[in-house]
Amino acid sequence: MKPPEECQNMTEIRSEIDALDRQVIQLLGQRFAYVKAAAKFKTDATSVKAPERFQSMLQQRRIWAEVEGLNPDAIEKLYRDLVNHFIQEELQQWKTQHPD
Repeated sequence: MKPPEECQNMTEIRSEIDALDRQVIQLLGQRFAYVKAAAKFKTDATSVKAPERFQSMLQQRRIWAEVEGLNPDAIEKLYRDLVNHFIQEELQQWKTQHPD
């Protein structure tokens, strides 16, 4: 990885951004694997949704965003959308494991 201030042109900037995005997507894939694995520990659909945990997670992401100089509203929206999608996927996984 080349630091942003060392990039000489837009091609280098775009290449570095692409490399970072690839890492972000790989990490999201790893996160999703944990989400699917969590389904086996949940006792019911409400525990899959875990609304209290969801809200506390969003609040923590807002704090982390502020520390990184990012807009906490934008980061919350990103995580709200991402995690809502993952919750639906986990719920499907849970239903598969608990067909009754």
